[in-house]
Amino acid sequence: MNRKEIKRQLRYYRQYIPITINTVLFSVAIWLLHKILYRPLPKGEEPSPMRPFIVLMGKIAFWFAIGFIGLSVLSAIGSWLYYLWLRKTKNYKLQVSFSTETRKGKNSKLFMNAVLEGVYRPVLGFVKGRLFYDDHNMTDKFGLLSNKRKERSLWRAAITGKSRMELPDIKEYQLKGGFIFFEDMLNLFSFAVAQPVGGQFYQPPVLEDEEEKNVYPKKTETMDVRIEQMRRVEGEYHNYKDFESGDDVRRIVWKVYAKNRDLVVRIPEMFEPYASHLYFYASFHASVKAAWMSEGYLKEMLNYYKNGVWAVYDSLSHKEWDMRFIPDQDLTVPEHLSDSEKAARIISNSSWHPDKPLTKYFNPRQGAVLCVSSLTDPEELQQVLDQCNASTVVYFMKTSQVFRHFVALGWLRRLIFLPPKDRLNKLRGRWTFSPIRIQVHKREKEIEEMLKRSSVTWAVI
Repeated sequence: MNRKEIKRQLRYYRQYIPITINTVLFSVAIWLLHKILYRPLPKGEEPSPMRPFIVLMGKIAFWFAIGFIGLSVLSAIGSWLYYLWLRKTKNYKLQVSFSTETRKGKNSKLFMNAVLEGVYRPVLGFVKGRLFYDDHNMTDKFGLLSNKRKERSLWRAAITGKSRMELPDIKEYQLKGGFIFFEDMLNLFSFAVAQPVGGQFYQPPVLEDEEEKNVYPKKTETMDVRIEQMRRVEGEYHNYKDFESGDDVRRIVWKVYAKNRDLVVRIPEMFEPYASHLYFYASFHASVKAAWMSEGYLKEMLNYYKNGVWAVYDSLSHKEWDMRFIPDQDLTVPEHLSDSEKAARIISNSSWHPDKPLTKYFNPRQGAVLCVSSLTDPEELQQVLDQCNASTVVYFMKTSQVFRHFVALGWLRRLIFLPPKDRLNKLRGRWTFSPIRIQVHKREKEIEEMLKRSSVTWAVI
């Protein structure tokens, strides 16, 4: 067990400790107030006429506050013990569900809905929850502030809460458990009860601005949509077939006949005025050192790439074409989801991999859109570009852009004003001197030069 795992487990079991930092601060404040109120007068000093009255009022306020806060603490203990009895006798436990919401065309946001039956809130206190996911990572505390009434009754059946989930990575998370906390009004004590919560949830990608290109489908599955410009189905010199009676002798391939005495003819070039489906490809193949896969840099690049892929897909999905997202890794997606929801789930669950290179993944004859990243193998990309023409649109995601910032300003904020808030801010400070940066920038220049020389339509994001 390494140091990081020990730290995570200690943070997990620390939830059972009811004492908080507020307990220490409150104890110090009580001690100081008690010392001030009950301090005797120095010898020889005459008290002022108003001093006894002020001291008396101070003592009344002091003990009233102590009693009021004590009542809140005792009610928190009572609510905690009552819930322990409910869990033992009626098996009441925290129920959570997740949903993604999109409002007025903005980004999809992940929300968590929690329900806890039968419990009572402490007097002027709170009932809060916390979830643990993956390797003992934990969410922030969320409050259960709303009431759920029984049907046709004024009595409360459960307490509920809804909160926005903001997690570091765009991926699927595994729930490992949770806690319910019963806290007093000043959060002096936090009494925890472990919860057997399980399941999965995923963080959806975020929409980014992108440069839109004209895209036309290459695949015909239905004859519902007629395109403005006819597409090529079979090109000359692409396919041969055996000579049959009635074939034009002018299309006989004499080179083949001279070589093996087989009579074959070229299939004539045809144009199809219908195209119904736009096939969308996004490669997550990472041609990098195996040791880099676990680096935080690649995790942030993956988030940036997923956001870019989702932005392109969302933009094209509003056109008249039906979209077909072709994943490059085996993923299980619920069948009841819409095409857009399936695509979002596929993008979120995808990860960098070394298994399926670009040449084995992308089909130039049916693929209309291809998204590639800064980690794509340039040689593989060149082979694909050689088989494509202007009808293929390539979106190149410069994943190093996720670390772009003003170096001087970034260092000034880190050293003087603000500490790093998250993993991305920490990585930005080290990116300038990282060996990965040199390799990634070199590859980005190489890929961009390839796209400029090719005949495809392309854009950089």
